[in-house]
Amino acid sequence: MEYFVDENSIVRQIWGKGDTILFIFAGASAEFALNKAVDWLYYTGRLPNDPLGRLFSTVSYARKIVFSEKETALKAIDSIAAIHSAVEANRGKAIPDWAYRDVLFMLIDYSIRSYELLEKELNLTQKQEVFHVFFRVGKRMQLQGLPQDFEAFQKMRQSHLKQNLEAGDYTRDLYRRYRKHLGPLRYRLLLETQIYITPKKVRDLLSLRKLSLLTLLLPPYQISRRIKLDRVLRSLILPAAYRKEINSLDQN
Repeated sequence: MEYFVDENSIVRQIWGKGDTILFIFAGASAEFALNKAVDWLYYTGRLPNDPLGRLFSTVSYARKIVFSEKETALKAIDSIAAIHSAVEANRGKAIPDWAYRDVLFMLIDYSIRSYELLEKELNLTQKQEVFHVFFRVGKRMQLQGLPQDFEAFQKMRQSHLKQNLEAGDYTRDLYRRYRKHLGPLRYRLLLETQIYITPKKVRDLLSLRKLSLLTLLLPPYQISRRIKLDRVLRSLILPAAYRKEINSLDQN
């Protein structure tokens, strides 16, 4: 059986661990709120009405692509493209190419950042492999202006961070909704995770401090992983409504 992502790929290791996925989730939630094209996510009403569900949906599609047989993965990618095309037709205008690229760039960057913060540093070949998987997703979606290699991606990522993010009314509204859906303690944990994983540009726009409390909290949590208490802790600190999704994150 041929898979979209090789069974021995580092990408499967990254997306097969619940902790790394939750870190990717936290980083993406920060950048979605800052993206200048966030109005597209408000247009359908899904993001403001259920911000956690909308983000979990994005993660679920990515995981399906990573772990599926090739034809199934390609159908999932085509489904994503069709959903967005329908929204564009309904609104009567096209989602900017750079907005599509931004989502891919987030998945690449936070995949690498999450694994390196929670596990170990990736070598250049492994980082290129992460890039190549999501590059193929973008090519299947017929996205324009994609970087052709990891080095070009790094440069374009920095350019996108400078040009495509801003703190505005949507940002403030979305963070109010994060707090409403998570509650004050879980919301605080989200912020600490965002401080820990996001690039400086994102932290500056969100007025987040430089150092995260996770620097102190992660070592004992990593001990809990070795004695198999991590799933219990995750269930305690994350919303009950998403417990099934959270418990299904671990593939390994």
